[in-house]
Amino acid sequence: MKLNIAVLSGDGIGPEVIEQALKVVNAIGKKYNHEINLTHALTGAVAIDATGNPYPDETHEICMQADAVLFGAIGHPRFDNDPSAKVRPEQGLLAMRKKLGLYANIRPTLVFPSLLHKSPLRRELIENADFVCIRELTGGIYFGDKGRNETRDKAWDVCEYTKPEVDRIVRLAYEYAMKRRKKLCIVDKANVLETSRLWREVAQGIEKEYPEVATEYLFVDAAAMRIIQWPEGFDVMVTENMFGDILTDEASVISGSMGLMPSASIGLHTSVFEPIHGSYPQAAGKNIANPLGTVLSAAMMFEYAFKLMDEANEIKDIVNKSLAEGVVTVDIADGGKAFSTSEVGDWLAAQIA
Repeated sequence: MKLNIAVLSGDGIGPEVIEQALKVVNAIGKKYNHEINLTHALTGAVAIDATGNPYPDETHEICMQADAVLFGAIGHPRFDNDPSAKVRPEQGLLAMRKKLGLYANIRPTLVFPSLLHKSPLRRELIENADFVCIRELTGGIYFGDKGRNETRDKAWDVCEYTKPEVDRIVRLAYEYAMKRRKKLCIVDKANVLETSRLWREVAQGIEKEYPEVATEYLFVDAAAMRIIQWPEGFDVMVTENMFGDILTDEASVISGSMGLMPSASIGLHTSVFEPIHGSYPQAAGKNIANPLGTVLSAAMMFEYAFKLMDEANEIKDIVNKSLAEGVVTVDIADGGKAFSTSEVGDWLAAQIA
């Protein structure tokens, strides 16, 4: 099978973790007789430096022509520390989501038996935790009107949603729930926000079409507490853009390391697969970053974009083996030998071979 993959390494540790994921992708391709075609493109701060645009038109065309996009990370401190910057790396990420129609971000929250002791939560709270958060990705406050008044002492960010935007993401969440344990939690702030009241109205209409699914509605603050108190109680969760951004980062630490969590962004055109961590510029170039979240994102790519379950499961199994045998980077080494980023990638690829 011919697999055309656009590779957007991005900034910070992005190139390092992507390099390891590509070792695994190429090893899988060789073992299962797939033709892997990789096309690299710029995005983020490196794209601003090269073209002035964090998501150049050339990069967009490469993504549109690909079967899937494997993405690293975006962000650089020189932009974070300059509130007056007119162009920012994160604008490239938003542009990519909008232009590719990536309206849904799929983030699994998983626990790994060998790392239960690394979680900040007690073992008995998390050992059976396994849920998916589906975050709406192209609407809400991140994409609404924003600005400052003339004296710059007043600012605004407008949160907007339309019924069709809510309808498609909620239906997607119900479809995921039907494939899992048939439980769906819809998260909003309907006691305060008009957009959340629209979400709840639309969801209540769709709920009647899925009588097999047990539907629950939670305010976002209650959901945030429940993730810590009883994460095993969730199966599928769906919510709007900003709430999802916050809740998924909260959920990611349950595993013991944000560096372990993958994600998929799906929608109208080419799907994008990326680890949930940021660019972590403090670690860039030191060969210490955890590549496993990116490798598991590649597993999601084989599963969702290519429908190749054997390949996806083999990658997941090899990652679990690396965790069980302690072939890990310093963030989860737990006092034992810490392997470098590239050593972990080499080990994973060798195990597949």
